[in-house]
Amino acid sequence: MMTLYNEFLYKPLFNIAVFLYNIIPGHDFGMAIIVLTVLVRIAFFPLTRKTLRSQKAMSELAPKIQEIKEKFKDDKSAQSAATMRLYKENNINPLAGCLPLIIQIPILIALYKVFMSISLFKPESVGLLYGFIENPGIINKMFLGFLDITVKNPVLAILSGALQFLQARETAIQNKTASGNKQMAALNSQMLYFFPVMIIIIGWNLPAGLMLYWTTATAFSIAEQKYIKYKK
Repeated sequence: MMTLYNEFLYKPLFNIAVFLYNIIPGHDFGMAIIVLTVLVRIAFFPLTRKTLRSQKAMSELAPKIQEIKEKFKDDKSAQSAATMRLYKENNINPLAGCLPLIIQIPILIALYKVFMSISLFKPESVGLLYGFIENPGIINKMFLGFLDITVKNPVLAILSGALQFLQARETAIQNKTASGNKQMAALNSQMLYFFPVMIIIIGWNLPAGLMLYWTTATAFSIAEQKYIKYKK
């Protein structure tokens, strides 16, 4: 299983990252991280769109689901049957929003491994390169000429947390508008502050390259939300 993971996921992403590094003017690995992150997010856009639309549809049904819970509060079986019937009538699969997220987890792990491998780029890393990918030699670890992506950078951690807050707020606003459910609104309010703070705490001691990836991915996610929200 690990061999398949390395051959069909980690190794291709590793070579794409090195290829981008080789062709980007100035051989800026930070820019390679940004470009690779955007390319991966674009590839996953159809799945992300499906997830966001599923979440929106579920939020819109929240008041009706609450009515079902109150109506059948003493009969869990009837409650479940009525809820599933509601989903079916509205062509909603409650698991549709989870699958795309699950699929992306191995990709995120592979990207983490790729960024760490290239930033360190030990001699054995050459063995991972395809024959048509040029050996980059010594990796330039400076992003835009002044930010070392192999060491921690509190500014990037704070920026990433701020963007995470904006994304969470956008999601909370959409869910609140769609559902009007007080419990969901309270949960969204908690997540609005919890996740950004956690990102800052965790990212405070992570290499800047990883936080550059997270910052780029979050900014792209915000753009995706806006696009899907306003696209007719």
